[in-house]
This record gives sequence, C-alpha cells and structure tokens, in this order.
Amino acid sequence: MLLVKDTDSAPRGRRGWLRRIEQLDPEADCQEIHRITAGYEFPWDYQRSLELALFRTYCVPTISGLLRETGEFEKRPQKRYDDTALLMAELLEHGYDSPRGRESLRTVNRMHGKYDIDNADMLYVLCTFIYDPLDWIDRYGWRPLHPHERLACFHFYRQVGIRMGIREIPEDFQVLHRFKMDFEREHFHYTDDNHAIGVYTRDLFCAWFPRPLRPAVKVGVNAMLDPMMLSAFGFRAAPAWVTSVGQGALRGRARLVRRLPPRRRSKAARDPRNRTYPGYPVGYRPGDLGADRDSGCPRR
Repeated sequence: MLLVKDTDSAPRGRRGWLRRIEQLDPEADCQEIHRITAGYEFPWDYQRSLELALFRTYCVPTISGLLRETGEFEKRPQKRYDDTALLMAELLEHGYDSPRGRESLRTVNRMHGKYDIDNADMLYVLCTFIYDPLDWIDRYGWRPLHPHERLACFHFYRQVGIRMGIREIPEDFQVLHRFKMDFEREHFHYTDDNHAIGVYTRDLFCAWFPRPLRPAVKVGVNAMLDPMMLSAFGFRAAPAWVTSVGQGALRGRARLVRRLPPRRRSKAARDPRNRTYPGYPVGYRPGDLGADRDSGCPRR
C-alpha cells in the first residue's frame, strides 16, 4: 500500500484532506486515512490525546504494578515517553508493513516479551489508542471526524494489535468499544502503584514547563482527568473553574485552527518534546529505541 506523501500540492481548501478521505475505503485504506487524520489534520490533538490515553492505562493496577516493578517511570520517565511516542509515530508515518514499521513492531514485541503481560491488559491498551483520540477530537477538534476516519483508526490499530500477537481482537468497532468500557468499570480502582506511576507521569508533564508554572500545570493536568481516573490515582479534582477555562481554551484553539490553510507536511513523527533522541530519525533506527537501550544513543 502506498501512503500519501508530503507534497507541495496538498488538496485545495481547508476541507481538501477530508474530500480525499471520503474517496478512500476505511478498511483497505486505513493506513492512508489514519496518517492524514493524525499527521495532517489533527497532529496536535493526537499527541495530546495519546498522552492522556497512556495516562489512562496506568489506572489499571496490573499495568501500573508492572511499570513500577521495572523502575522505568521512576528512573527514565522521559525516555519511556519518547520510546512509546516514536514507535507509534513510526507505524503511523511509514505503515505497519513497511521496513521501519516491521522494525518498530519487533522492538515493541521485544520489550513486551520480557514480561508476562495478560492479553486483556494488552487489548485494553490497544483500545485506548483507538477511542481516546476519537473522544478528544469529538470534544476539541476543529471539525467533526468523518465516519471513515473513525473506522480507519479502528482497523489500523486492530492490524497493529494482530502483529503484536494480541489475541481475540473483536472485528467490530462497537464490540471493542464495549470491551473498553466494561474493562474500565471492572479494573479501575486505587492502588499505591497507580498513584506512584500517576505522580511520575504528571511530574513529567510538568517538567516540560518553566518551574514557576509547574504548580499550575499540575492542577491543569488534574483538570483533564475524568472522575474514574482521579479516583484510581488518588488525585484531587481540580476546581471547576480551572476545568472550564481549560476546556474553553481548547475549544478556542479549535476555532483558530479551523481558519488555517491545509497542512502540507505530516507532523506525525515530528515531536519537539522528544528529548531522548535529538535529531530523530536522523542517525537512528526503530531498533535503537526501547527500555533495554539505556543510553538513548543509536547503535553504530
């Protein structure tokens, strides 16, 4: 499958990419559609929503317990974040069956293969990559998602999950969504491991800002978490006015973005917050990433 490439002749008009999406099949062309959605139309929204999606998975005690046991979040939270973000970006930018995509999946499977991870936990994490960004864009996106985009996201990550060896992935969008909702109701509850991993992650987000702003960022992060997450982490809810201001700012941003011209270059693999691998992908391969590559430097 040929994926859309960066071009100086992007579709005309703010709805140009959407017109292209309408012409594609959400299953057969899921990689191309999802790259347009996440790389051209909503790159900022996808980065923020996937940050919260990963945060959500730490509300599951078996997941947070394993992460705390490895010590990765305590010792190298930025590297753990960068590894995950870049490996997912490789799949999105190049496709899961491309040479770099296959290498990325081997890296993911290499890291996961060192631990005894329950299949249901793996399936749940996959769910968050599908549904959390869709929910975010429904609330804060500059335009509504097309049904093709929703289904393409599902089919894209379903194929990723199959290549990761995740079993019993439903073939239906709604069935998998019900699994996610039921899983959260059953498994989200407070543990000390949840709290510790939640604090490490929130501190990481705060570290991206100047020190005087970090107390406000901490409250802002809490404002983005739903009641189930706050309870599972043992975090204090933000004041209602903070939540309202934050949501208003995000909706204001959407109105501004709506007026911008269509993006001509994909931003899927261009994250300025990548601090572990400066210059990536220049001089690096997907196989250089991962928790067992402690130096953050490429192999020669």
